[in-house]
Amino acid sequence: MNRRSFLFLSGSARRDGNTDILAREAAAHLPEDTVQRWVRLADLVLPTFVDIRHEGDGAYPQPAGDARLLLDATLAATDIVIASPLYWYSVTAATKLYLDHWSGWMRVPHVDFRARMAGKTMWAITVVSDDDHRHADPLVGTLRLTAEYLRMNWGGTLIGFGNRPGDILLDTQTLAAAKAFLSV
Repeated sequence: MNRRSFLFLSGSARRDGNTDILAREAAAHLPEDTVQRWVRLADLVLPTFVDIRHEGDGAYPQPAGDARLLLDATLAATDIVIASPLYWYSVTAATKLYLDHWSGWMRVPHVDFRARMAGKTMWAITVVSDDDHRHADPLVGTLRLTAEYLRMNWGGTLIGFGNRPGDILLDTQTLAAAKAFLSV
């Protein structure tokens, strides 16, 4: 059996925020030999995504810099964990920009992004500042539908509660659920 490789993408604008704390709690319970790579999207410089698919032959250039780092990390992972706080009922801007680049990566010659994403598993971890977890439905829908479009497996969503920094540590029910969330 191939060893699992998890790519954790932190979309938070706040370093070590509630969502990151919850993601680290879930990751702490993966088997010891599981590869984990952590990327904080706010630390990277990604160009604004420009849709050029209807210009010329529709091919996108090979990504460079941090976009290349993200593409390579994404393709190398068996599991992609989007750890994005809920911002205005969706993923954060940094997370959305990362996902927007997937549209271009599907059209980079010789990358075969769509085919190589099929069969990977996508997971979502988020913390909301409202007891009503339905407010996260648009975030969950965005990620679940993205996974379906690329024929990825949907691992599920871990939703915690926290308003102020560190509040997730008071959500003992979600912290307990985190222990088995990424079970493989």
